[in-house]
Amino acid sequence: MKRTYLFMAIAALIFIISCTSKSSKKATTISVEEMAKYKQSAAMFAVLPTEALNPENPLTKEKIALGKVLYYDNRLSKDETQSCNTCHDIANYGVDNKPTSEGDNGGLGTRNSPTVFNAALHISQFWDGRNKDVEEQAGGPILNPVEMAIPDEAFVLDRLKKVDEYKTMFSAAYPDDKDPFTYKNLTWAIGAFERTLLTPSKFDKYLAGDDKAMTEAELKGMKTFVDVGCTTCHSGALLGGTLFMKFGLTVNYWDLTHSTVIDSGRFVETRNPADMYVFKSMPMRNIEKTAPYFHDGSVADLGEAIKIMGKAELMKDLTDEQVAEIKTFLKTLTGDIPKNALLTQAQ
Repeated sequence: MKRTYLFMAIAALIFIISCTSKSSKKATTISVEEMAKYKQSAAMFAVLPTEALNPENPLTKEKIALGKVLYYDNRLSKDETQSCNTCHDIANYGVDNKPTSEGDNGGLGTRNSPTVFNAALHISQFWDGRNKDVEEQAGGPILNPVEMAIPDEAFVLDRLKKVDEYKTMFSAAYPDDKDPFTYKNLTWAIGAFERTLLTPSKFDKYLAGDDKAMTEAELKGMKTFVDVGCTTCHSGALLGGTLFMKFGLTVNYWDLTHSTVIDSGRFVETRNPADMYVFKSMPMRNIEKTAPYFHDGSVADLGEAIKIMGKAELMKDLTDEQVAEIKTFLKTLTGDIPKNALLTQAQ
């Protein structure tokens, strides 16, 4: 009798597992109609490029190697307390997760340090777009008195010329230059390194034709992202980074973000009234890893940031369900940190 009960129990367990498996498969099956809708939404985006090239700054392994060493070197700041990596930590998705970052003397900057990953593909650099590319951008913080505080170009070049490693590396990176130690060569080497910091994700696999790369929940989130209007500013390969937009089209952004300082955006640079409160539309790549959000790092939670953008830019009160769906989709944009960009023990 005991054996009969045992057989019955095993049979029941097998039946339950079988039904659960069939139910699970059925739940994850996407109809042809739904898949067509997802494909239509996906048309708003593009696969992340495999290269971020600048014809004026050809990439060579020697130049990239030099740029990497410079990127991690505290000697690029006056008191040798800061490197590029201090505020744009490669091991931490290119950010320091602070609202604003400390400079060489401990003072705070006025804007959030955005991620360096995929930045070479942006339309321009900085929140206000004042620099055209990563090569130009690389030279700014080094000479900025609030950031790395180097007094002038000659100061940092004289310091680096005393380092035997740099004598070898600058010569190898710029073999045709009579004097390779120039500020342009320094910044262009850093720019060359930054052009290697690309982070493709599972979303790119889906865009490239792998229909199984994303779950139905992630695809639904993508469709919601498109349907509510986020792609007005966040489309293409980066899902942003290609235009400038006023933050707060019909409302004051600071009423939503509770910012303690009101930033005039591009107006500070251009003095054009049309640029008041205008900022670069930041890409969504790796967004779940790069909190806090907005130009002043005033919002720490991604869900809250999504709701604020819905109100500020789309004039919509997004539901909790819509926010959750969009957040699920945005997580598919997180790529792997390029291993060759990480600091090694040898360096």
